Amino acid sequence: MQSITNDFEAFMGKNGTKYNQFYVGITSDLNGRLSSGHGIDNTVPCIWSNNPMPSDTIHAIEKFFLNKGTRGGPGGGDNNIRYIYAYLIGPRTRQ
Repeated sequence: MQSITNDFEAFMGKNGTKYNQFYVGITSDLNGRLSSGHGIDNTVPCIWSNNPMPSDTIHAIEKFFLNKGTRGGPGGGDNNIRYIYAYLIGPRTRQ
């Protein structure tokens, strides 16, 4: 968990100045959620977990970042959730 948290922190530090500039979410369908759900393309700074993780770990990471001020909502998903992602909110992204 610490490795993912560190990676996301580094990504946010490199791409913004405030946590509320980022959206953090969880999903079982990473590609569908990013492209169809949020309008993310290759021009939007984005990070995600490369390997599936247990849902309780993903919820803990999500809660950590929401408590820091990122946008998104707690408690989403179900036991099929395997990925966490974050992106820099921009004029073409959908929250």
